[in-house]
Amino acid sequence: MSKPDSAPSPEEGKQGWGKIVGLRLSMIFPLLQHIAGYNRQKFFADLRAAVNGAALALPQGMAYALIAGLPIQMGLFATAIAPLVNALLSHSRLTAVGPTNATAVMVSAGLVGLGAQYDKVGVMPLFVAMVGLLLIAGAVLRVASLSQFISRTVIIGYVTVAALWIILKQVGPVVGVDVSRSVSFFTQLGKTIVALGGVNFWALGSAAFSFVVWLFFTNKLPQIPALAASILVCSALIAAYVTVAPGLSWPLPELVYLDAVSISELRFTLPLPDSNLISLLAFPALAVAFLAAIENTSMAKTIAARNAESVDLNRDMFALGVANVACACANSMPASGSLTRSALNVASGAQTQFSSLFCGLFCLMGAVVLGPFTSYVPVPVLAMAVICIAISLIDISKLRVAYNATRSDMVVLLTTFFAGLFVRLDIAIFIGVATSIALFLRKVGQPALVEYSFDEQGQLREMQSNENREHPSISIIHVEGDLFFGSADLFRDHIRRIAADNSLRVIILRMRNARHLDATSVMALQELITYLRQTDRYLIVSGAMKDVYRVLKNSGTLEMLGRENVFIGSTRNPNLATRNALKRARDLIGGSANVRIYFDPNKKHQTSSS
Repeated sequence: MSKPDSAPSPEEGKQGWGKIVGLRLSMIFPLLQHIAGYNRQKFFADLRAAVNGAALALPQGMAYALIAGLPIQMGLFATAIAPLVNALLSHSRLTAVGPTNATAVMVSAGLVGLGAQYDKVGVMPLFVAMVGLLLIAGAVLRVASLSQFISRTVIIGYVTVAALWIILKQVGPVVGVDVSRSVSFFTQLGKTIVALGGVNFWALGSAAFSFVVWLFFTNKLPQIPALAASILVCSALIAAYVTVAPGLSWPLPELVYLDAVSISELRFTLPLPDSNLISLLAFPALAVAFLAAIENTSMAKTIAARNAESVDLNRDMFALGVANVACACANSMPASGSLTRSALNVASGAQTQFSSLFCGLFCLMGAVVLGPFTSYVPVPVLAMAVICIAISLIDISKLRVAYNATRSDMVVLLTTFFAGLFVRLDIAIFIGVATSIALFLRKVGQPALVEYSFDEQGQLREMQSNENREHPSISIIHVEGDLFFGSADLFRDHIRRIAADNSLRVIILRMRNARHLDATSVMALQELITYLRQTDRYLIVSGAMKDVYRVLKNSGTLEMLGRENVFIGSTRNPNLATRNALKRARDLIGGSANVRIYFDPNKKHQTSSS
């Protein structure tokens, strides 16, 4: 007898439970999966990427807060909190999250309609919490993969019109005048033109100089973050001038400066729900969550494809949702997947999610150390930095591709773009998405229905318009494409037009290549069966594959047709079901004739009948 296995020792039992607990923790926090193989080389690679990312994230956070019309600390704190939380929960190794230009514009546009009774800063915690909860709900419902059905053309059109909005809204701060906000682009443009009469030339000069500095670093020293460099250089020079100007009797510049940021303003509180406010914020929050999900998913898929890795998009959406809830508790602005910071993270050699974790820590340290010095940054300088960001968003090559690729892409691009000029951007993006989906459904909702006959070799072929049927009372119609709700009416009407020929007694639907039958298409098929029976005619289904057959059976259409009038498709011989259907048609109408069907000569079994 074999010796029975001995019971595990207490030490072995502890190790087993330790492995189980470790596995579960790593499933909850994917970051822990990298600890076992984490070494000095990966640490310094992640650290270097984090330093580069923080150097870009800090000025971007300030700029995006300005775009959204929020205090700059809301952008700075979001650059720290979002990556700290997202790094713990995200499946993607290298995606960087935080405030982005697209979501900032959406926040600004979506909250225009709040009215004077609500303060934008005061409602922001609840708004960001709603964005986060919507993302979490989307992850639980596993809708992240649905982003593949959103045309890239919609995003190109939105980003382009958003860039124009960004530039227009920063013209006032650049020239040192106040311009009230409007929903319509052209109304905003008119207000801006009127306000240009009171230009502050010190403001305009400082903004122009910062633009020159930005161009210099972009073209001559690309290894240095141009955005941060332009803000630092211009702010330092203006501060130096202000310091020495009184002693030399030089005129002092009349500039508006940013407020100083104190870490004491970072207070964690739970947003309080307000039913009236929730109803006002619901649509803008949905728009921001929708855009954030698309940005994050697109970035994660791009990086994963580049590194030949798999990615859990729903897990990443969940992580982003939790990060936004954390930002709401920290009184920050919404966060999304950042294209520029993710690209920089990859280019800097980041290895794991620790790069985002370190970046969040560096941003938090930067807010503490540099926060008091933000009062030295002139508003026109930061506004010009925002314009520089907007200019980089307009990608002429992508616009050219979207405009020239297909007529549908051109319509979607122009619809999204012009909608953004006339209505709020959070509405415009949904108009673009609806247009894209409508054109897609129109395209796929046109199944190919072609009448077929047999040639002299017994092979099925498409009939010519002036050709007579081999058997005048029988029509073989080849159906190919998607038979979902969008194509059901076209399918039914096309068959009815063919059935208008009074000499026809039997219609054979060759459905081998028909796909995606749903309730609407099945009901259209049932209506067709009833219509034919009223005139003592028959419908036979040929070549139905398993998925089509299952739908016919589950819907009761199989019984309505009669099982003897449905012939399952064969992968070995695609035309066999059609031959059998043709024999059944002859039995129904009486008479005899040769039935020839094509077989591949290389097949082992050959069949013919007469």
